[in-house]
Amino acid sequence: MSRVLARVSALLAAVLLLSLPPAQLPRAEAAALDPFTGYLMAHFTGESANGEQIYLAHSRDGLTWRDLNNGGPVLLSTLGTRGVRDPSLVRSPAGDRYWIVATDLRIASGTSWSDAANRGSTSLVVWESRDLVNWSAPWLINVAGAIPGAGNAWAPEAIYNQATGDYVVYWATNSARNGVTKHRIWYVRTTDFRTFTTPQLYIERPGGQGIIDTQIVEVANSVGGYRYYRASADGHITIEASNSVLGSWTTLGNLSHLGISNGTGGGNVVEGPMWAQFNGRDEWALWLDQYATGRGYLPITSTNLGSVNNFRTRADYNMGASRKRHGSILNLTAAEESAVLGRWGASTPVNRIQSYTHQDRYVRHANFDVRIDPNVSPAQDAQFRVVPGLAGGAGYVSFESVNYPGYYLRHYAFDFVLAANDGSPVFAADATFRQVAGLGNAAWSSFQSYNYPDRYIRHYNYLLRLDPISDAQGRNDATYRLTS
Repeated sequence: MSRVLARVSALLAAVLLLSLPPAQLPRAEAAALDPFTGYLMAHFTGESANGEQIYLAHSRDGLTWRDLNNGGPVLLSTLGTRGVRDPSLVRSPAGDRYWIVATDLRIASGTSWSDAANRGSTSLVVWESRDLVNWSAPWLINVAGAIPGAGNAWAPEAIYNQATGDYVVYWATNSARNGVTKHRIWYVRTTDFRTFTTPQLYIERPGGQGIIDTQIVEVANSVGGYRYYRASADGHITIEASNSVLGSWTTLGNLSHLGISNGTGGGNVVEGPMWAQFNGRDEWALWLDQYATGRGYLPITSTNLGSVNNFRTRADYNMGASRKRHGSILNLTAAEESAVLGRWGASTPVNRIQSYTHQDRYVRHANFDVRIDPNVSPAQDAQFRVVPGLAGGAGYVSFESVNYPGYYLRHYAFDFVLAANDGSPVFAADATFRQVAGLGNAAWSSFQSYNYPDRYIRHYNYLLRLDPISDAQGRNDATYRLTS
């Protein structure tokens, strides 16, 4: 009888556990992560048509960076403003879940900075992953909606707070308070990045001085005397320290002695401070975006964060091919690094698409229209990466532009254009083709539409179209060869 009761009790306990929402499941003690071997940076690139999306870069040494995914965006926001900036990479304490939290903002759509700051989105965009490779669809969290007169929600960050067993999400909102309208840092707490507490004021500077772009780094062994350090853009780049995420903070100073400020102090005017610890040693880099001069990120480093006088500028770094704007850096274990590089690290060869009937002509984009031309200049207008199809399975391909990463050949009303991937199923289908034996010459190739399988890519009067093929001329015009 006692064994029956024991089994019933165990069964009831299991049912109760499974019935709890994921956020309420008992948290396993965070196991020590494997040694870190590399670094992953999430960032955006600027106000170009597809620049305000999620890009990734990788580094082995923390100073030399290589663009992943052939320099194209990895994640696209299809919500809110349909653009994201200032992404923050977050890892759970157990290392079994990851989030990206980003500003919902797309200046490239024509939004002015005044509108964005005063009448912009009060939501943040969030993605979730179990492996840093497969990411959920994005969702919005309206963190600033409860702040009276909130004009925006910018530059979010998140940090796990062991004192409370949840995450502190903090960001800048422009709003009126005590008769002064300016940016202040607010925070909410969350366990799942879906539900959150009422926003609370986190950091406010005196008078009319605003503050934005705050990022906190945790120093587990309290090098310099504190467990947490934060850098903020508030006219200067101010460095503060604390032993509690939500406790009181001590101001250590700023970087004016290095000729660096956020505008108030002149010199090299920067924003977007981004922390990273070097793997295997007590040394940290604080990356600063030299936005005023357009020179991109600059690292300053320290082996003791307890005094701003310990920072020094570095020249031995390389940011890779793209300009990297305000983001965050995650130290990677060997398993994480292998997964990330396996998905986005390979460099896809560059091809040209040669016409069979006019073999001196190649497919090229010109003002985002698509045609075949000889002697293409600049040469990159006729260069594409043949990547796995955005839709479909094996045998399907898509054509990504080399000089416009994230832009693909797609048909629109059966005409061809070069367009930015908007992440929609319609775009994916319109930009996907099955590579088959050439209709005009089996040693070449033809490209059959994924969503209109009775139609093929062909040129007509040198312009690319998607047509049904019914005669010998059509078969020849729908035949191409991929060349280097």
